[in-house]
Amino acid sequence: MDNEGLTKEQRILRVLRKVLGNIVKDTAPRPGRPNPLQESTIEDIRGLFALIAERERELANEAGMTAKERPYFSDEPQNTHTLKLHRPAKKLN
Repeated sequence: MDNEGLTKEQRILRVLRKVLGNIVKDTAPRPGRPNPLQESTIEDIRGLFALIAERERELANEAGMTAKERPYFSDEPQNTHTLKLHRPAKKLN
């Protein structure tokens, strides 16, 4: 997804979500190892993800987008089918 057409706030929220996700991945413990983060820090991270998602939804609603307007893979099966309509040839008088 590109940043074209996004407001500054939307770009900031996108970067925050990405950086926070990378921090979570980088600090995830290997199997059998203790988590380096305290439980309160983990809860704060969850809360931050929730706030980011809530604000992104608010901005999307303000822009007139619905929750169904989400990115999809081009090879993903579609629920709708496009019909091609052909106009009849014009009659010559």
